Amino acid sequence: MRPPNAVIRRAVIDPAWVPVALVLSALLLAAGLAGTMALPLSRRRRPLRLGLFGAFYLLVDACLVICCAALWLRHPLPQRRDPDRWSRAHLRLLGRALSLLLAAAGRLLGFEVDVQEPPGVLAISGRPLLVMARHGGPGDSFALADLLLTRYQRRPAIVLTEKLRWDPGLDVILSRLPSCFIRSGEGGAAPERMAELARQLQPDDAILLFPEGGNWTPGRYLRAIGRLRKAGSHQAAADAEGNPNVLPPQPTGLLACLRSRPDLDVAIVAHTGLEDLVTPAMIWRALPVYGRPMVIRWWHEPAAAMPDNDPGRRDWLRLHWAIVDSWIDARKAARIARSPADSAADTVTT
Repeated sequence: MRPPNAVIRRAVIDPAWVPVALVLSALLLAAGLAGTMALPLSRRRRPLRLGLFGAFYLLVDACLVICCAALWLRHPLPQRRDPDRWSRAHLRLLGRALSLLLAAAGRLLGFEVDVQEPPGVLAISGRPLLVMARHGGPGDSFALADLLLTRYQRRPAIVLTEKLRWDPGLDVILSRLPSCFIRSGEGGAAPERMAELARQLQPDDAILLFPEGGNWTPGRYLRAIGRLRKAGSHQAAADAEGNPNVLPPQPTGLLACLRSRPDLDVAIVAHTGLEDLVTPAMIWRALPVYGRPMVIRWWHEPAAAMPDNDPGRRDWLRLHWAIVDSWIDARKAARIARSPADSAADTVTT
């Protein structure tokens, strides 16, 4: 279901969300405590961990709504008076929220991030960046946005699905920062909005784009191959079959951004570790995920090395997504070699 228009979201949903979030937080805490009492011998304490994290997430989300309202009351005409100050205030707020959520996820759920950086990271600062990231596993988008903000001091301009507007905290803060909510079936309007987002980039900004269009799951992977075959794209279907760890990348965002900003450097982000947790039941069984970090490996392509035409850029994306798939395969093989007893948990049948 599509979210309602902005007037209804701001006038009705956002104010109502704060007391609703408080009530839901209390219910989650009660459910977590009750579950722990019902399963007193379980060392993992999954109900309590999930209850505490769910309650904390809702409280942080409600605080985002409250803080954004306070910023608006303090600066009712921000775009006319001081747009840079307005943006900086919301970036600080977003950074604090992400840091709190990831810290809570680490303490309660065992979520960890291990970043493998290429040499010469500082050499790409001061230039706008297009970040092409694979999408797989719980929490990856939050972790990547936090890395851009904190580790690399970049202002993220995020391309995300319009369904996330149902989250009031994310909706209100990202609506005030450079971002692009994509609606399914939007057609030609989406590339133009992504191109406009690219045109607005400052030297230390970064567009965060997920060209797969959604989290990798075995079902989505098989359906994507089926759609390609039905459309007569037999070569693309064959390429997808050869890359079972990723979804076929959609070049629309890459092409739109580079047409409007051919000076963009590009970063390709691969990660692995939690992508096999594709259902609530699988996440439940795996918790806490200590010893299973989200390992991130990224590499950089300068603007001067990028192809200067659409066919070349499509081929470039297919090549690098095959490299992402190969890297994930190598990581899985290394995990299995280190711990043969866990091979069934590390291998996902597609």
